[in-house]
Amino acid sequence: MAQDMTVKAGPREWAGLLILTLPVLLIAIDLTVLGFAVPALSEDLAPSSTQLLWLVDIYSFVLAGLLVTMGTLGDRIGRRKLLMIGCAGFGVASALAAYAPSAGALIAARVLLGVAGATLMPSTLSLLRNMFRDERQRMVAVAAWGSAFSAGSALGPVVGGLLLEHFWWGSVFLINLPLVLLALAGLPLLVPETKDPRPGRFDLLSAALTLLTVLPAVYAVKTFAHGDQLRAVPFLAVGLAFGAVFVRRQRTLADPLIDISLFRIRHFSAAIVTNVLVIFVMAGSLFFIPQFLQLSEGLSPLRGGVMLLPGAALSVASGFFAAAAARRTGVRQLITAGLATAALGFAALTALPLGHGVAVVVLAFCLVSLGVGTVMTLTNSMVLATVPPERAGAASAVSETGIELGGALGVAVLGSVLSSAYRMGLDPVDGVPARVLDAARETLGNALAAAARLGGGPGQALVAEARSAFSRGVQITGLAGAALLAVAAVLAWVLLRPRPGKDGGEAGVPDRSGRPEREAATSPHG
Repeated sequence: MAQDMTVKAGPREWAGLLILTLPVLLIAIDLTVLGFAVPALSEDLAPSSTQLLWLVDIYSFVLAGLLVTMGTLGDRIGRRKLLMIGCAGFGVASALAAYAPSAGALIAARVLLGVAGATLMPSTLSLLRNMFRDERQRMVAVAAWGSAFSAGSALGPVVGGLLLEHFWWGSVFLINLPLVLLALAGLPLLVPETKDPRPGRFDLLSAALTLLTVLPAVYAVKTFAHGDQLRAVPFLAVGLAFGAVFVRRQRTLADPLIDISLFRIRHFSAAIVTNVLVIFVMAGSLFFIPQFLQLSEGLSPLRGGVMLLPGAALSVASGFFAAAAARRTGVRQLITAGLATAALGFAALTALPLGHGVAVVVLAFCLVSLGVGTVMTLTNSMVLATVPPERAGAASAVSETGIELGGALGVAVLGSVLSSAYRMGLDPVDGVPARVLDAARETLGNALAAAARLGGGPGQALVAEARSAFSRGVQITGLAGAALLAVAAVLAWVLLRPRPGKDGGEAGVPDRSGRPEREAATSPHG
């Protein structure tokens, strides 16, 4: 292992890294582009309210449920092979989604996108782990990988806004096809195939248990966020019960789907928890910030997307800065500082009622992106550095599952905080009937539509009161996000402390000289 870590990557590996960022762009763009297309496709396909929820949610449900299975499958059949199959499937599913004739057909296409998408993230990260054995080079490569995700998340709204101004809603899915073709052409030429040399038997029951664990749990969170707490409880209980069965089974198998022993490595566990928390707040911010810019400040989708670009640029830059600074500064200090910076960004949202809403939101998003870009680069590098290369796919899948669950929880929980604060903050308005006010309390969009129908003084008063209530809701949500990130910073400082008797880092975290130190990690494969 030590000898492998000294092998330097050459031009082919760096060119291969560019190819590996393309599937990441696919995932990131697809996560953010659909929200801007919902009004247009709703008008064209006329989905029911239930179908509309499934259109938005089913992709993340399937993606989160299959990540661990696909990561382990790549370890067995070959990560590049699985990645190429996934890219091809993603292209086909994108075309089917673009030309879906009905809401049901579009939901089915989104299911296929989730299945294909589950092959992309674990495969890219595990291939990267094996291409870049040198610790310093790998951290730069992870920074580029994470930057592609940040850039894609920000480009989704911008590109989607541009396309929707000139083309039909299906065009937001067709933008995936050029990236798919480039990836399929470049992967065989620039990315070497890797797999676990001793993969063992693939346990179908464990794969089924991951779905039975993740899907009910994510559905419970979504249901809770929509106000149906009683229906959420049994789904959560089912997910936790199957999760307990899954963990017990992994401990008894000779060839487990997830190597539970990896969680005994403190820095591996700390990296996973930190990833979940930062994606939790980042996904939550990307849920309510576009709403604020469009509905409260009156910006178009394109202008709203453009306002997020400075934050995206900072996220990209901070990732590369973190990779360089980690050679001289302790990773523990950088991760804690990144979390504190993101917390400061959420705290800045509490200034929204003071006016200058767009400027405050842009500043807040820049601080959040700066902190998240720093943290994600270092924690993802830590995940890869703590495991043997042959287990990279499974470890990457665990990390990505945490990221997907963190994203789903962030949208659901912070979105629920915002919705509750908005509903309670929207006071009665003179001249607005009670039934109209009840509808307006559901969403800010409903309030603006109701105000347009009312017109006159009551309509204008409802708009002003609804936007003020929404701003107060964002303020409360920002305070909640800041508190969570502050707790995460304290946890990171405690959990990432060096082991007694060690001068530098541990578990693959570079010390000040850049040399990694590892904990002993047990594995079924050596």
